[in-house]
Amino acid sequence: MSSSTLTMNSGSKVKQPDSKIVVMGKPGVGKSALVVRFLTKRFIWEYDPTLECTYKHPTNVDDEPVLMEILDTAGIEDTIHREGSVRWADGFVLVYAINDRQSFEEMMKMKEYLDDLKKTNVQCVLVGNKVDLLHERKVETTEGQTLAQDMACAFFETSASDGGPDISELFHELHREVRRRKMIENKGRRRSSAQQVRHVFNRMLNKIGNTT
Repeated sequence: MSSSTLTMNSGSKVKQPDSKIVVMGKPGVGKSALVVRFLTKRFIWEYDPTLECTYKHPTNVDDEPVLMEILDTAGIEDTIHREGSVRWADGFVLVYAINDRQSFEEMMKMKEYLDDLKKTNVQCVLVGNKVDLLHERKVETTEGQTLAQDMACAFFETSASDGGPDISELFHELHREVRRRKMIENKGRRRSSAQQVRHVFNRMLNKIGNTT
């Protein structure tokens, strides 16, 4: 599967993405399958575990048109490359498999790594994949819920194989969180700019007052 196979464009006019999302997790937890299911509503069995793909995907969230840019990190583990992806992203989908205990135990470490690199509490969702394999379950739903509370993020259990509306919802919910963060940051920047303008204006008035 090449990076161009499923890349979706919003038209000839170039539009900046409203949210840039990175999907992360241990190899084999179903990251690529989740992304492809979200983009195409299809399930593909075989993936190149070393292939990293970026997709631009127009969709609607809460009846508003949105352009998402999604990076599937696949099996890429290079530290410098990963840091670049993290700095690029607005939000993160952190994926573990319910039949892989180690993949679950890596989630908090990954969240701490992201927070440390971004110097903030990053926007993310926690996803327990492969609920179609309940007979192999090694991580209980309550454990995922508790971890998500500790990480201060939304939690979903799903199956890329079976599909379902929760897959679209987890990406949409992350976009909502990214949008809220951007709105808060933009208000802070506008307030700071207004304060700077007032400060300069007051200094000018003081100078005028001192010369008269």
